[in-house]
Amino acid sequence: MDEITFEDFLKVELRVGRIISAEGFPEARKPAYILQIDFGAEFGIRKSSAQITDLYEPDDLIGKLVVAVVNFPPKQIGPIKSQCLVTGFYNASGYVALCVPDKAVLVGTKLL
Repeated sequence: MDEITFEDFLKVELRVGRIISAEGFPEARKPAYILQIDFGAEFGIRKSSAQITDLYEPDDLIGKLVVAVVNFPPKQIGPIKSQCLVTGFYNASGYVALCVPDKAVLVGTKLL
């Protein structure tokens, strides 16, 4: 594991956003959804591709708070440009479980 400094960590903008839309992404190589996530006034609405189809249905994602990196450069993923990286953890079955706050927080809030 490579060590980083605390200053390196502070450069990563991990912010809370609210999923406002989720739809299938049939062009993706692996099953995925295209998410629209609201990060509030400072960061706005960002698009992301997320390989979370094993544990989540699109309708269940609407309104969910998620933690995402918002300061990576946009990445072309097939026909879409991903503007943030939604975070999650692999569970024992190898499926991605989203990283979410366990209490309500304002969208755009930075992870400390």
